[in-house]
Formats: sequence, C-alpha cells, structure tokens
Amino acid sequence: MTIEKNTDKRSSRIDWNSLTVRTIIIGIIALVMLIPLGMVSSVVSERSYLYQSVLDDIASNWGRQQVLLGPVLVIPYTDRIVRKETVSDKDGNQKVIERVSHIKQSAIFLPDSLRVNATLNEQFRKRGLYNSLVYTADIQISSEFSTPKVKLLSENISKIHWDKAYLTIGLSDTRAINSVSSLSWDAQQQKLSPGTQLLNVLQQGFHAQLGEFNPEGKHQLELTMNVNGSNGFRFAPFGESTHATIRSDWPHPSFQGSVLPAKRDIGEQGFSAQWEIPHLARNYPQSWVNENHQFNLYEFTTGVDMFEPVSLYSQITRSTKYGVLFIGLTFLTFLIFELTIQARLHFVQYGLIGIALSLFFLILLSFSEHITFFKAYFAAAATTVGMITLYTAAALKSMPR
Repeated sequence: MTIEKNTDKRSSRIDWNSLTVRTIIIGIIALVMLIPLGMVSSVVSERSYLYQSVLDDIASNWGRQQVLLGPVLVIPYTDRIVRKETVSDKDGNQKVIERVSHIKQSAIFLPDSLRVNATLNEQFRKRGLYNSLVYTADIQISSEFSTPKVKLLSENISKIHWDKAYLTIGLSDTRAINSVSSLSWDAQQQKLSPGTQLLNVLQQGFHAQLGEFNPEGKHQLELTMNVNGSNGFRFAPFGESTHATIRSDWPHPSFQGSVLPAKRDIGEQGFSAQWEIPHLARNYPQSWVNENHQFNLYEFTTGVDMFEPVSLYSQITRSTKYGVLFIGLTFLTFLIFELTIQARLHFVQYGLIGIALSLFFLILLSFSEHITFFKAYFAAAATTVGMITLYTAAALKSMPR
C-alpha cells in the first residue's frame, strides 16, 4: 500500500500594498531625507560664516569694540642705588667699596575719582546684502587727582622729574578716533600725542606732557572725544570711586563685563545705565612703580554690547532643525490620504515630495536675504505647497483630489 504525500510549497511574497510595509518604507524615506536637509544646513552655515566675515571686515574698517582705560598720571623719577662690594687689590688686601648706580623709574597714579559719560549713536553700515550695526560714541571724561606721593613708593629717590610728568589714556582702537578735544589739566589745555608710553600695561592710546607740573593740591582733568566702534563699549574703573553712565537709542542692550550696572532703564526709545564701582572691586592698587610691578589693567572692564535680538541666519537655522518634522508630517498626511481615497503613490514620488520640502529651506534662505523673514517664509511656503500640489494632482490625475 503506497501513501502519497502532496506538499504544497507556497512561495512567500511581500505585500507592498499592506499598511505596515508602506509605513516602514515611507519612514525609511523620511530618514533618508536627512541627507538633503544636511546639505541645505551646510549652505546656511556657509552663508552665516560669510555674513560674520563681512561684519568683521566692516568692524576692522569702521572701528572695533572700544575699551577705555584711564586716565593715568605718570611721574618719572631716579633711584640712587648704593651697593657695597668687597674687592681685593694686587697685594691680596681686601677693602669695601661702594658702587653707585642711578635707575630711572616711573611712578603710576590712578585718579581719586573718575566719571565717564558715553552716548552711543547707533547706525548701520551696508555692504552687499548685509547690514552691520555700528556706533559713534561721544565720550566725556572727568577725574580728580590728589597730590602724588612719589616718595612713598621708594626709599632711594634721588630726584623726582616733575617737569617730565605726563598723563596717558588707553583706547583699544585708536584708528577709529574721529576727534579729541585738547586735554584740560587744572583749566589749562595740554597738547595730545600718540602712544601711551606705557606699552607694558597700556598697548594703545595717547598721552599729554604736563610741562611745569606743580604736585601740590587737587588736580582736575577734563577730556571729550568722539570715536567709532562696533559690537560694544567697555571701560575700566580706574578711580578710587568710579561713576559711569552709558546711554543709547538702541533698545536692545546686553550688559557685559566684570560687574553689572547699579541702575538701568530700558525702553523702546533706548536705554540708560549707571555704574558705581569702588576701587576695592579690582586687583590692582591706586599707585605703583611701573618697572617693579606689572598688573593686567584689562582684567576688570565692564560695559554694554549693542545686541541684535534675532539674526537672520539663526532664524533659518532654527527652521531647518524642524525639517524632519515637516517631512514626517507631510508623509503621514499623504499616507492617510491614500487610505481615504484608495489610491497609491509610488515610493519614488514620496522621495520627490521630500526633496521638494527640503528645497523649502533653500528658497527661504534665498528670499530672506533680500526681503523680510516673514515675507520670505510666506513666499517659500507658497512656492513649496504649490509645487507639491501640482505634482500630486498630476500623479493622481485629479485636480480635486
């Protein structure tokens, strides 16, 4: 007796029209769309880098961030140093001799009180597609010095050169100086000269020789200048008590530096800020010998930046971060649309729609460099939606659908 077994071999086959399979493949296509989105992001980064390079170039020509340090009173003097040495003559006899040397030194004195009033007048400099925010600053400096006690700094002073005393003021970008009034010292005008003559502590700035300097009593200094700058403005609290006021019509200040202002008033018409800083807040004294001590006078500065709330390229960068979300939601909408109308789009057509959505950000970048961001966003969205709509109508061969 023979028993025959019939075995039905059924070949397994993927159902490409099943909801599960289509959902998985469409999800993979959405992830693949990260590639064109990454290419668009690289273009945005390139344009942003070019924008920053243009801003740096404009700042280098107009004037960079200004840092004001001063005034500083410098009084040269001569130390007489006596050294005793034991020497032997040719017969071997020893004797003690004195060797005298004279060393030139510079005594540095900071003011007892310092007042700085700065008004920043903002404006935009245009180059090509880009606008750079810069400012012109009207700066008023007034300070008071007491009698400089040079003899307290050294026990070996042989002569104090009062006739060679000078004042120096540091400014980070002297190329951007538009005008400087003659320095008023005790109601007498003094001629200004370039350079600080204190390169180890103040690299850039200017100075004024005081001529016949009478050290006794209180001394008043007044100075007014107009300078160009960009990004922000800083000052150093050189006074034993420092009072500073900065004003501007720019409504978006960003207070930066070692200490924040004691008072501030910010509105749509601009801002005003005041600082009250004692000398105890910093790490260098009111007087010292320049050759014996070197302090970093730039370590304690404070001021304000001219802050732009939202830049164009940061807005576009934020938009591109949501690109995958846009693509995913669009693909999900089309998938639901397929189930509703019982029609099928090819997977290649999903890819083309994803690429069209990626081009939205490139169109947004191109438009926003010429018109406002809102108008550019609307134009890019209308272009992308219209393109996808016409393509879908052609694919389904039905405009109503």
